[in-house]
Amino acid sequence: MVVVVGRVVALYRYPVKSMAGQELDHADVSWHGLADDRRWGFVREGRERDGFPWLTLRQRPDLVLHRPRPVGRTVVVRAPDGQEHDVADPALAASLGARPMRLDRGAFDSAPVSLLTAQSVAAAGAVDARRFRPNVLVESAGEFPAGGFPAGGFPEDAWVGGTVAVGGAVLRVDRPDRRCAVVGVDPDTGQRDREVLRAIALGHGMTLGVYASVVVPGRVAVGDTVVLDHPVTAPEATPSSHAVRGGR
Repeated sequence: MVVVVGRVVALYRYPVKSMAGQELDHADVSWHGLADDRRWGFVREGRERDGFPWLTLRQRPDLVLHRPRPVGRTVVVRAPDGQEHDVADPALAASLGARPMRLDRGAFDSAPVSLLTAQSVAAAGAVDARRFRPNVLVESAGEFPAGGFPAGGFPEDAWVGGTVAVGGAVLRVDRPDRRCAVVGVDPDTGQRDREVLRAIALGHGMTLGVYASVVVPGRVAVGDTVVLDHPVTAPEATPSSHAVRGGR
């Protein structure tokens, strides 16, 4: 069964893990996600042997006030004070108390692409999807499989176990996206609001949105339709089997 489940209304990449995102009109999706997405990150001192050594918004919410942009093979970061640094500039590393690392395959928490619907953002009581740091934001529309539209309005839950064609790319929707304290960080101010995560925990079992892996690389663009193949009934929103150490 193939159904149109929505259209892309926004695309985002995050050139440096946990720093501000860039909104895009289109993006090339490879086996390792969107081009230039999370190809750099900062490793906390003394955590090199840790399974999750990254400096993230959980430790430094002001990371979201650092605005990176890819320039050739590197990234230029505009700091909150307006100064611009190459991502490998020792002065930037010193200010963050961490060292930069480039990862050609990306520094992802669980899978290379995250999808989220505007309906889930609204159902969670949020007004800004950027809090959830998705790659692909979808406005749900069209026909849904019987029993596949969960009460409360989290339509992408029904995509897990299927594939979605978006523009020239095909993605396998693998699992719900388990959330952490990162969602409480305001993307414009860096201020924390713990009620955002609390609302997700109480209303949807700590998950919001879905993670996907790439089946067919290709270009995606704002306005592309999202076509679901082999839809399944939405899973229970119980994240324990897919817990990850999130940091975005």
